[in-house]
Order: sequence, then structure tokens, then C-alpha cells
Amino acid sequence: MSWKENRKVKLFSVSETGAVRKQWKGRVRVALVYPNIYELGMSNLGFQAVYNLLNGLDSVLCERAFLPETDASPVQTIESSRRLADFDIIAFSVSFENDFANILSILERAGLPLKAIDRGIPHPLVMAGGVACFINPEPVSEFIDCFFIGEAEDIIERFFGLYEPGTGKKDILLKIARNLPGIYVPAFYEASYNKDGTLASFYPVSHDLPEKINRVYLKDISTVHTCSSILSRHTAFARTFLIEVSRGCPHGCRFCSAGYIYRPPRFRTVSCLEKCIEKGTEITDKIGFIGAAVSDLPGITELCGTAQIKGAKISFSSLRADALSVELVSALKKSGVKTATIAPDGGSQRIRKVINKGITEEQILAATETIVEGGIPNIKLYFMTGLPTETMDDVEEIVILCRKIKKRFLASSRIKKRIGQITVSINPFVPKPFTPFQWVPVESLMSLKEKITHIKEGLRKEANIRTDSEPPKRSYVQALISRGDRRLSGILSLANANKGNWAKTLKSSPIDPDFYIHRQRLFDELLPWDFIDHGINKSFLIKEYQKALLQKESLPCPMNSCGKCGVCG
Repeated sequence: MSWKENRKVKLFSVSETGAVRKQWKGRVRVALVYPNIYELGMSNLGFQAVYNLLNGLDSVLCERAFLPETDASPVQTIESSRRLADFDIIAFSVSFENDFANILSILERAGLPLKAIDRGIPHPLVMAGGVACFINPEPVSEFIDCFFIGEAEDIIERFFGLYEPGTGKKDILLKIARNLPGIYVPAFYEASYNKDGTLASFYPVSHDLPEKINRVYLKDISTVHTCSSILSRHTAFARTFLIEVSRGCPHGCRFCSAGYIYRPPRFRTVSCLEKCIEKGTEITDKIGFIGAAVSDLPGITELCGTAQIKGAKISFSSLRADALSVELVSALKKSGVKTATIAPDGGSQRIRKVINKGITEEQILAATETIVEGGIPNIKLYFMTGLPTETMDDVEEIVILCRKIKKRFLASSRIKKRIGQITVSINPFVPKPFTPFQWVPVESLMSLKEKITHIKEGLRKEANIRTDSEPPKRSYVQALISRGDRRLSGILSLANANKGNWAKTLKSSPIDPDFYIHRQRLFDELLPWDFIDHGINKSFLIKEYQKALLQKESLPCPMNSCGKCGVCG
């Protein structure tokens, strides 16, 4: 490790509050790795929650590691600066598909064989979990010994009850695969393909292994407190105590995997969250509420009041335009928030019906007024382009809606005698597994570029509005990884050999990337992720897709045994 990198690791370590350091001997040693840089990993509440769970077991020692910021640096843990090869287990926590490629880089820097088949005693067992893994782990299945499919709270303690250090890799993998739900061992499953390249079959190599991997999940999330275990200045939420308010989302937006793989939506009780606030305010004055549907939490306004009585500044990970109350905006204002985010996602009401967004133009405009009148000067707007059935008329509606928002924004700002800025963020749509849009192709790069250019040109001369966009090429790589099968390991290996140069990698790819990206998939096609069972009936997703084509909206999930999607059944 270079002296600069070593200095930075030590800086991270001394600036933290809450890190756990245990005696090395007599414990199962786990290196928990976030496959990106420290600042991003330590901003991820899921990563911190797993760290807390692992160190909550007396028999386990868990230390953290991250992707170094310089190419020449090896990977070492924050707590003791040890090499990954010194640990019994390397556990990757992966939230984003684009970080899959970093797994290879980290294993390589750790001096370990990349492929699981080439690792045995004395190499560490390499595991992976996190939302990217239980959506579709297949692209990295060649490099991982086993995956956790589902939520960690329901499986970690049972796993370490079965794990025995020093046991042969195949023996321990068979033991956990046979005895634990939610464990996927890629080496125990085989895939065959049709002449057209589609998946023909996917099956276990032994009759005593499950044909499908059932995700595990915590039915009552109020039984655990999921909140920050470590505070650091060097994160996106500097010295902020993050608290998970909910899992999943009841609204059923058809593009959002979180609304489906986390079903049923679950909210923590106010009393549970008040205990988390109590814990957080003992160490910091910044509280962040995390969840896909924070504003849907019953009692969220009272909870904000509780936090502020204790002198805490609060922030939210997300707020819906139709749930943006005066009280919530006031709480944000008192906490010093300067920018509030609204996600219309689509510009036209037609496209918002297609994606089942469930908000109207008037609700979006009213939210704008509420934000500015509440004293928050800036607004950020999220839109997607390339959505199913989208036309240039729908794209033009993004421009028109932004102008309408600006009109309301300026009118309210003049009353406050303070004019801020509107930031319009444009993101190419990527169809995700386990959503009603999992069958649709990604729009061509040329078309996406034209649409983004159209929006930017339409807003270029508008004062107080600035635009930014996700590069379509980056979204292309995301789509490739999120929709790929285990043959994608060849492309990831090539990308690693090319030091992350995706343009060079895609040009010399051994398989055609467009096969995974620009192809409409059939309803009866076996998809690479179909072996994972999230409880959702594929027939339900097909009906939702068909309703999208008819511009028909669906009601939010009632969060009880309605039997519609299959999860509660």
C-alpha cells in the first residue's frame, strides 16, 4: 500500500465513532467488503447493518475493507490493516450492479484466484449478499462460492451456527446449501442454452438441493434496530446517524425492483424508531431517515418532532410529491436542508400511468409550492427517459412540465424574496429483474442521446434551471450486468483485464452484449434470475406489464393477504 493510501486509511479509522475491534484469536474472521470506495460504502446503511450483525456474534470477528482509490494499492482492512487472505471468510456487500466488476479487482489485489473453482484450502470462503445479489447474482456466479439471497437478519446467525473453520470448501457449502434457506451455491447448479442463446434449463446437480432458492426476509422489522453502527466525517452523510424507517414500497411503480423484491412493504413502529432516535442523539445531532417510502410511515410527522425536540437535524432519503406535507417541509427547513427532491419520473400523465407512478401534475406543482413556501430554496427533479411506449411527445412533456414547475417555483420564491435553483436530472431507463418491465428491451444509445439532448436544449435558455444526465453508455453497462446470465463472467473478466475500460471490453467481447440489452424477451422464456423465488407470481408481473401497455394504473399494495401478487399467499 502506498504511503498516501495508508495515510488515508488511518485517517478514516481515527475519524470514526463506533468501530468494533475484537481479539483476533479464537473467532471466525470475516472481512466485510464493500466493492467501492470508503465514502460510498460507509454511506450505505445495509453495509453498516451487516457489520453490526456480524460483530454482534461473540464467535465472529468482522473487519471492513473497501476498494482502494489508487490502482497500485492492495486491499487491507480498516480495523487492523490486515490482508483479505488472512481471513476465514470474505463477504461482499453489493448494492449496485456496476460494482460487480470491482469484485474481480478486489480479489486480484488480494492475491486470490478470481474463479471460485480455483480456490480451496487455505483460501478464504468468498460470499456475497446485498440487493444486487438477490436480484440477479448470475453475472458473478463464477467468482463467488455462495450467495445470501434475502435479508441478512434472518440468516446470518444460523449460517455461523453451521460454519466450521478449516472444513473443506465443498463440505461446508453442501452443509449450508442443504440446511439453510436463502443460500445459493452456483457450483451446485448447471445451466444449458438453446441454439438462439436463450436459457434452456437451470437445475441443481443433486436431488437433495432445492430447484429454486427462496429469499429469506424479516417479517417484523420492528424486532431489530437497523441504524448506523459507525459515524464518520468521510461519507455522503457526514456524522449522520441513519435509521431505516421501512423496507419496500406499497406504490408498485413498475420500473422499481425495490417495490417488488421487498414485498410485503414493512414499516417500523414509531416506538421502535423513537428508541433509534434516542440512541442516535446521544452521539450526533444529525438524524437521517432511510427507506423507499419514508413519507408513508404512519406517524412520520410526530417522529420528526421527537427528533427535533432532542435538538437533532433531520433528513429523508425520499419523499413523494403526493405526501409532501407542510409539516414535513417545515421539519426539513428547521434542519437546514437547502434542496428538496421530487421524482415525477415521467413528464406526461400518460407515461406516469404506464409506469404506475400514482401522482398527478397538479400534485407535483403543489409540492413545488409547498417546498418553496416552506423556506427550502432549491428543488431537484428526477426524470427517466427510454421508458416503455415513450414517444417524443412524452419527452417534450418533460420540458413543458419543468417550465410549469418553474412558473410555480418563481411565484412562490418571489413571495419569500429568495430565488433558488431547479436541477433537472435525466436518467436512461434500465429494465430490472422481478419487475413488470423485466421483459422489455433497453432503448438504443442513439435514441437515448437524442431524447436527452432534446430535453437539455428545451431547457437550456430557462433561467434558474440546470440539467444533468446519466451517460447512456454507463446505463448500457448497468443494463448488461443486471440482465445477464452466468456467461457474462467472460465479459467481466475481460473488463477487469482491461482495467475497467468498458469501451474496449465491449468491442472485443466474446459474446454479443446486445443479446442481453436490446432484445424483447418472451413471457415463456426462462430468465437468468428465475431460479430465485421472491414469492411474486410471474403471472402477476405479466398482468402488470399488460396494464402498462394499456395505460391502466394499479392500486398500491394493501400490505395484507390480498393474494394478488402471491407474496402474502
